[in-house]
Amino acid sequence: MAIINGQPDNQIPITDRGFNYGDGVFTTAVVENGQLQHWPLHQQRLAEGLKRLRIPFEHWPSLLDSIKLQAMAHRQAVMKIIITRGSGGRGYTPPKEPQPNWVISVHDFPEKYVSWREQGIELGLSAVKLAKQPLLAGIKHLNRLEQVLVQQELQDKPYADALVCDTDGVMVETAMANLFWCKDDDWFTPELRQAGVAGVMRHRVLAAMHQQGIDCYPVRQMPMMLEQADSAFICNSVMGRVPVVRFQGQDFDRERYEQLEERLNLD
Repeated sequence: MAIINGQPDNQIPITDRGFNYGDGVFTTAVVENGQLQHWPLHQQRLAEGLKRLRIPFEHWPSLLDSIKLQAMAHRQAVMKIIITRGSGGRGYTPPKEPQPNWVISVHDFPEKYVSWREQGIELGLSAVKLAKQPLLAGIKHLNRLEQVLVQQELQDKPYADALVCDTDGVMVETAMANLFWCKDDDWFTPELRQAGVAGVMRHRVLAAMHQQGIDCYPVRQMPMMLEQADSAFICNSVMGRVPVVRFQGQDFDRERYEQLEERLNLD
């Protein structure tokens, strides 16, 4: 049973613009020991997405109350929070005074992420390209068809995740995570001003790197640069940080990643 606008329910109007047009935002977070982890950062990202889409939202206190109530019932789980523009408007044109809907659902924690963190994963290269749209770049909006296509592609592949580039062939992210890599003494991560999702864990990693005096450069680079890397990892708020052990036949130095993990000291 989901929570819709603060009430237990499994139904939302078919006129909802999130259902019809992907007109809304969402975030996915971990629940541990009855508490949602890093809510301020998730709220900040939701708020930024709503601001970009010009969706007014005044229900933060009620939303937080429902989040706390749902989280209390779980030792370890994943919580998804969706905010849509609600119903109304004509065709694509949004209503002048939106009445947003918000939805909370709780799901089992993916156990595969535990083994991924311990053993690392191989990363492939997706044939799917991400469209460039600066107005949407960085936010986690409800239009995720590109990621669906990447996941369909992965079903027939021997690797767990895949690097995804934009239509210029520039690295953006993976099917489900942000990417970092190391060359010599410097760390890099894809710039996300044209496409991609700026994840909560990516934010935390960059902040911890800055605090520790570790240089990390947002860049627009082709996959060749990752092939030449010494070490790499992917991350999101649910899986945490996962070392990449191989990409395109190139084996990576896991020790460099573990040294970084020790310095960052993130949970």
